[in-house]
Amino acid sequence: MKNYTRLILVALMLVLTAGAAQAELRFGIKAGLNVNSLHFNKVVEDLTQNDNRCGVTAGVMVEYTVPIIGIGVDLSAMYTRMNSNGDIQTLDVNNVSELHEATIGKNFIEIPLNVKYKFTVPVISRIVKPYLYTGPSFAFKLDKNTLKDIQTKTCQVAWNIGLGFEFVRHLQLQASYGFGVNNIFNTFAPGDFNTVDNVKIKNNYWTITAGWLF
Repeated sequence: MKNYTRLILVALMLVLTAGAAQAELRFGIKAGLNVNSLHFNKVVEDLTQNDNRCGVTAGVMVEYTVPIIGIGVDLSAMYTRMNSNGDIQTLDVNNVSELHEATIGKNFIEIPLNVKYKFTVPVISRIVKPYLYTGPSFAFKLDKNTLKDIQTKTCQVAWNIGLGFEFVRHLQLQASYGFGVNNIFNTFAPGDFNTVDNVKIKNNYWTITAGWLF
């Protein structure tokens, strides 16, 4: 993860210095949907039931682009609701099996930072420009750990890979997949899962957004 982040920072520095005189800085808003799924490691995957859940995201963004070479970066600050739920079978202190609904946070402030490359296609480039983007996303949980059976970390880190289209230089439609990077599991309450060690949970998700740049 550190190596990927360094690459993003190096690319950002190159973009900022490569064509500063011709670079374009724009601000915008965007909103969309996400579909996420919790991924458990082998230790607990046989004891879990998990379905894809749909949430929402909305916020503001800034984009910095060097038009001639088509490379740029964008940074967003988003309110994101992820309905991350799963049913986990646990054991209490009496070794009695129980089924708990585990909610891995619902409300987040998400900060994605992406390197973006826009393709200039002759004839149609004034109407539509396809682009690819990739970079890290940091989601900071706003909910408190109140469930008795599972506690999670404050920050979820993902690595996004996406494809988008920019229409008439203002409207951006894009879709990305975020690969969960860090283990978001912290601990279960005392007595639960007392026969299981090394629990790992990662959150992977699709995100589809529409944005308008001014």
